[in-house]
This record gives sequence, structure tokens and C-alpha cells, in this order.
Amino acid sequence: MVVCGPVPGVLPVGDVVWWGVEVLQVLALLTLVVALFLFAVHLYYRVKFLDHVIRIFEEKPLFIVPKGAPDPGAEDVRFPTEAGMLRGCYLAARAARRGVILFGLEFGSNRWAAVQYCAKLRDAGYDVFAFEPRNQGESDRDDSYKPLQWVTDKDLADMTAAVAYLKDRPDAPADGIGVLGVSKGGSVGLLVAADDPWVKCVATDGAYATYTTMVPYMRRWVSIYSSRKWLQANMPDWLYGTIGSAAIREAADRRAVRFLSVERAVKRMRQPLLMIHGGADTYIKPAMAEALFARAGSRDKALWLVPQAKHNQALHAAGDEYHRRLTAFFGRHLGPLAETLPPEPQDSGRLAPVM
Repeated sequence: MVVCGPVPGVLPVGDVVWWGVEVLQVLALLTLVVALFLFAVHLYYRVKFLDHVIRIFEEKPLFIVPKGAPDPGAEDVRFPTEAGMLRGCYLAARAARRGVILFGLEFGSNRWAAVQYCAKLRDAGYDVFAFEPRNQGESDRDDSYKPLQWVTDKDLADMTAAVAYLKDRPDAPADGIGVLGVSKGGSVGLLVAADDPWVKCVATDGAYATYTTMVPYMRRWVSIYSSRKWLQANMPDWLYGTIGSAAIREAADRRAVRFLSVERAVKRMRQPLLMIHGGADTYIKPAMAEALFARAGSRDKALWLVPQAKHNQALHAAGDEYHRRLTAFFGRHLGPLAETLPPEPQDSGRLAPVM
């Protein structure tokens, strides 16, 4: 006769189930406690600092923006957008045309700023079209919109209208254009490229996005106003992000605009991308540019951090090397220059690997 009974050292099935239920209950309780703690932290910081964060999206930057002088040989252009007429200048190539480049201005600059950035590109055979968005330079004013450095749906609408103008020109290139944008103009160029395959490649200088810029600055500013250093240091980025997102929504409602996510746009990008950034930029720090670059969906992409260059000063810091890299980039992706240009060196500044 076989006698069944408990095996020494082995818990009965009922005890195992009970123990498992107890563990799950403890884990559920801990999860609830952590969630409530994070919610309380979020609520505390949101109430205490939301107005400070909103100010980020409602105040103009303090730096001085350089403006270019008119080129007497440029074609004066006017084209429509939803807010009226925008002004532009079409700078013809000084050699046999190899392609067309749309130039995106930095916030507060004028269309003639493109002249210094694109001189060598014109020598290499590229037409350049620069335009002034609404409320900037000589373009029409939209009294319902007060532009700032952050990219909105209004900025995207204006650059989209510029692309439409280039498509409608009698001499429009059949295979598409390139984009070169400085600071805010570069950010808007990334948004346009993400949704329009007619843009074949994009080069930016000092481009930035909202989330990857906002969260690091929030960490810095909260430390000024709050003495809870341990809490600040251990708050995850996403928690700062939720507060920042609430500030973005509030500021957008106040200004009747939509702030656009450049981070989401670059994930959709498939065109070749060259990002140039000042290695000594104290406004949009190199780590912010690296975070945006890491999100880019382009397989062919490179990030060049120019040593000693401050925000939008890479051209002045790098000189001829700046022009050479831009010409080489557009030569590979926009015109038949690859056979005539030497390989791009990897030892000038910090150049991220092509991925």
C-alpha cells in the first residue's frame, strides 16, 4: 500500500499559491506607492514651477542676430502663404547648375544672411533660395502671431509654401532640392523633409528641438528655485517632460499656435542628414544636439561639432572647412560632384560616424 503525504522540504500547492498571491499583493502595493509618490512630485513641481516653464515659450532670446546685405544680382521674389505674401531672394549659381538649395533663416535674421553661408555653394553650381517667414524682414505681418525661437505650425506653413514656390518655378529641378537651415531655420527644415520626399537631403547648423532642449534646462532652473537637491537629481527625464509638455500646451493655447515636435519629425526622416553644431554653444549645448541627432531616422547621417564655435558661429570658427564640408555633402546627395571631390576627412572637429 502506498501512503501519500507531504514531501519534506516542499511546500504544499496551496501554500505556494498563497505565497504567490502575497508577493503579487506586495508588488502591487509598492507600485501604487511609487505611482502616488511620483504623482505627488509631479503635482508639486507643476504647481510650483509651471509658470516659470511657460515663460520659456513666451520670452525672446537675448542674443544679437546678424543680418546680411542685399545682393544686387539676386532675383527678388514674392510668394503667397496663408498669412499673406512672403519675401525671398533667388541667388543663381555662378557655375553650371547642379541643384537648388532652400535656405532656412535663423530667428530674427533676414533673407540676405544666406549670402555668406552659401557663397561657395553657388560657386560649386547651386542655386540658393532664401525667404523671410511672416513677421520677419520684409514679409507681410500676421498680427495674430508673435514668432519666437520655438518652432510652430506657422513656421512650418511658411517653409512649406517656399517649397511649393520652388516646385512651381519653370526651372524647378525634377528630382528635388536640398535644404540648408541655420538654428530655427534648420529645425523647420527637418520638419519639412520628414513629410516631403522632394527634399533630397538636409544640412543644419545649430538646429534644435523642444523636448531635448527643454528637459535639460528644466533640471538646471529647478535647482535654482528648489532646495530639494536629492529629489531634483533623481527625478527621471520623463517626469520633467510631463511638466514641460503641460507648459507647452498652456503656452500654445495662449499664443494660438501649435508647437511642433522636431524629435518626432527626425525619426521619420530618411534623407541624408548633416548636422553642424558649435562645440562651445552655451544656448543649445552639444549634448542637446547629440540627443536630437541620435533620434534621426536617416541611415546616412553625420554630426560635426565645431570646436570653440558658439551658437550659430561654426562658419566663423571653421572658415573654409565649413564651406568644404557643405559643398561635399550636397555634392554627394544633390549634384554630380562626388567624382570631383576628395573624401571627407574624419579628424576635423568631432564628426559622428555615418550610420
